[in-house]
Amino acid sequence: MWRLRRPAVACEVCHSLVKHSSGIKGSLPLQKLHLVSRSIYHSRHPTLKLQRAQFRTSFQQFSSLTNPPLHKLKLSPIKYGYQPRRNFWPARLAARLLKLRYLVLGSAVGGGYTAKKTFDQWKDMIPDLSDYKWIVPDFVWEIDEYIDLGSSGETTFRATDHGPESDKHFRKGLLGELILLQQQIQEHEEEARRAAGQYSASYAQQKRKVSDKEKIDQLQEELLHTQLKYQRILERLEKENKELRKIVLQKDDKGIHHRKLKKSLIDMYSEVLDVLSDYDASYNTQDHLPRVVVVGDQSAGKTSVLEMIAQARIFPRGSGEMMTRSPVKVTLSEGPHHVALFKDSSREFDLTKEEDLAALRHEIELRMRKNVKEGCTVSPETISLNVKGPGIQRMVLVDLPGVINTVTSGMAPDTKETIFSISKAYMQNPNAIILCIQDGSVDAERSIVTDLVSQMDPHGRRTIFVLTKVDLAEKNVASPSRIQQIIEGKLFPMKALGYFAVVTGKGNSSESIEAIREYEEEFFQNSKLLKTSMLKAHQVTTRNLSLAVSDCFWKMVRESVEQQADSFKATRFNLETEWKNNYPRLRELDRNELFEKAKNEILDEVISLSQVTPKHWEEILQQSLWERVSTHVIENIYLPAAQTMNSGTFNTTVDIKLKQWTDKQLPNKAVEVAWETLQEEFSRFMTEPKGKEHDDIFDKLKEAVKEESIKRHKWNDFAEDSLRVIQHNALEDRSISDKQQWDAAIYFMEEALQARLKDTENAIENMVGPDWKKRWLYWKNRTQEQCILNETKNELEKMLKCNEEHPAYLASDEITTVRKNLESRGVTVDPSLIKDTWHQVYRRHFLKTALNHCNLCRRGFYYYQRHFVDSELECNDVVLFWRIQRMLAITANTLRQQLTNTEVRRLEKNVKEVLEDFAEDGEKKVKLLTGKRVQLAEDLKKVREIQEKLDAFIEALHQEK
Repeated sequence: MWRLRRPAVACEVCHSLVKHSSGIKGSLPLQKLHLVSRSIYHSRHPTLKLQRAQFRTSFQQFSSLTNPPLHKLKLSPIKYGYQPRRNFWPARLAARLLKLRYLVLGSAVGGGYTAKKTFDQWKDMIPDLSDYKWIVPDFVWEIDEYIDLGSSGETTFRATDHGPESDKHFRKGLLGELILLQQQIQEHEEEARRAAGQYSASYAQQKRKVSDKEKIDQLQEELLHTQLKYQRILERLEKENKELRKIVLQKDDKGIHHRKLKKSLIDMYSEVLDVLSDYDASYNTQDHLPRVVVVGDQSAGKTSVLEMIAQARIFPRGSGEMMTRSPVKVTLSEGPHHVALFKDSSREFDLTKEEDLAALRHEIELRMRKNVKEGCTVSPETISLNVKGPGIQRMVLVDLPGVINTVTSGMAPDTKETIFSISKAYMQNPNAIILCIQDGSVDAERSIVTDLVSQMDPHGRRTIFVLTKVDLAEKNVASPSRIQQIIEGKLFPMKALGYFAVVTGKGNSSESIEAIREYEEEFFQNSKLLKTSMLKAHQVTTRNLSLAVSDCFWKMVRESVEQQADSFKATRFNLETEWKNNYPRLRELDRNELFEKAKNEILDEVISLSQVTPKHWEEILQQSLWERVSTHVIENIYLPAAQTMNSGTFNTTVDIKLKQWTDKQLPNKAVEVAWETLQEEFSRFMTEPKGKEHDDIFDKLKEAVKEESIKRHKWNDFAEDSLRVIQHNALEDRSISDKQQWDAAIYFMEEALQARLKDTENAIENMVGPDWKKRWLYWKNRTQEQCILNETKNELEKMLKCNEEHPAYLASDEITTVRKNLESRGVTVDPSLIKDTWHQVYRRHFLKTALNHCNLCRRGFYYYQRHFVDSELECNDVVLFWRIQRMLAITANTLRQQLTNTEVRRLEKNVKEVLEDFAEDGEKKVKLLTGKRVQLAEDLKKVREIQEKLDAFIEALHQEK
């Protein structure tokens, strides 16, 4: 309905009353109309300036009709004084008075006849306006909304919930003057109806020969003419009102305050829906708050209808392909500037600029692609968008992916079922308003969405049906009556609250909203569907659709929001009771708060890593490095050199092999050991229980942080080069300075050889099987192969006893001798088996000999210090192990310095980066922080937030009322 913010209509009404008041019984008194005209004439409203001249002329005409000028009645005055014929002056005076009476009486009779004739002509031109209340401004039909006539006769005004504050002041100024005008219009309407009824009866008697078809055509032409006339008036007033509201919202302080109230109201409601979508992604029975759900077949025009309501081309568009791949929640609100922004972004897109519109469409498309997971076509995740602008109806709409009948190539196999499940999830909300979009240019039998909507809302209590592309339907449909059947709800099995027909453009994606709206209005003005009364005027255009949907939305909100608030209060009480019973001594920490607590613990543990003592670092580094390189030192350096049986050859072989090892493998091995040691220490601090304060709920998170931090950490590339030089210099030194170092080297050598000897004996035992003691005690037996290997071992040991200084390799004749000796005892052996057995037997013999030599070298430091080369006691192997031991110590010290000075800090930085990334990744936190305790705290937090937002929204809603 239209309010008094359309002041131009007031002038037209006054002008019409002036024109016809001379022939209407009970015309307006001049003083009252003068009061109205003075208020309108002196008003400062910008739209009245152009109409004052017309109104001034109309008022003068009205005054001339109601008050004839007295100066035109020329009455001769009576002359007093001497008269020749004094006896006849009474007769002459009486005659003149009688003449004046006849003149006045004749004028009254003629004027009455003329007024009656004028009234009859005017009465014939007035149609019955009772059917057009939807189009006549509010101050004619609903002025009682604004005015209270008290018992004392004083007129009072009450505020309404429509329009900004400045519009109320403007209406208040005019309504006081137009209250009497409204009463007179109602009286004239009743008289016009009675006169029209009498006239139609007389007209029917006089025109009996006219056919019924001609009568219908004539009435329809008159009706359409009247509709178009008022439609043009309304369009002009709407445009003026939109500009006026924009100016008021920008400049008027009171208007801005009221706009903030409206803006906050719809935004508060939208925030409640956002929190609900996070809390309850499956939309179960707890989420019954209203929203407008836009559903329809693919390419039926859902997005175009929503764009017309939002007054901007904001969605990506495609030619027949699926563009809406996830639900888009659009919150429409009123504001001075036409802008759009996302819930999680502060950037505003100016919808009056084409480049911003293109950027907005691109951003929506990117967000849809991001929501769609790999292997899927659509996603249930919602994109939240706010659109503000002058004249936009306040509501919340959800644009859903179009319903399809067939899965085409390139789509996931479950696309159809996924779209159906998403649509049903939104429509099963008993307070959701279903905006069912049907393509009018295709056969109705091909519709899929109507069956789906009829299943979810069989009684049609919350469904609004919209038929799009009516212009194409009118051209292509052979029988236009099918369109009428659709709009009347007789063709489809579904029921609806209302039916609308709209046109959303000519199919050109570059068309502007204004161009589409002009094309839509032009089409319906010239459409046969309106001319033949197949469609009613209030059922067409997206403007009427937007008003109807907004009214239905807010009606549903006011009816259901308090019930939802009570439901969440009960849910909050239940959750709080469950928490107190299960976790009475723990704080109610939600997932984000738990993550912050775990983050602080992890950072404290990383700091503790930097407090490890240097001695501890060097010990574990030296031990780990020796475990890594000991096999190479014994097998590839010591044993080949020691088996040469010559001091000079031994030292030369050792130097060559140490140089090759240092240049190629040793630095890399050392860095690997240092990195693994750092990981082990970091893991130890992360996983080590902290006593009673340890909370196992953080274990998964700490493990994930540790793995990701280690994965991101890279050792300094220059470390190997500097380490190579240090290790090479350490191995070049052969000078043992004191007896303590000598003894330490012997001890180090003995430990290494004993460890190898133990490994060798275990290998021989596994090869030949259990000895006689284990066979008797544990009832174990040897296999046939183990018996053969045992016989071979015994034969080789006999040969070694005969020659303890036997070289490391068997000669061919020796292999033949061993084989023949075994064959003589009935044991057939392959030569390769003899060689393998010899390797282990000789290795054990050599290690035992080396250990005996270590004991002899304990007193060899004196000969070493005086460089007795010809001494029978040569301890070159002790010097070798001292060089290895010193290299390990220097390497461990170097790695410790690099760890504490560089790598620990870099690891701490990586941990902080990983924690920051995890903090921004909600899915990661949900995956790593799980359990009943976390979920209960999370639900409790969400319910409290929802309840608080609902209470604030209800309070604001009551204030607006």
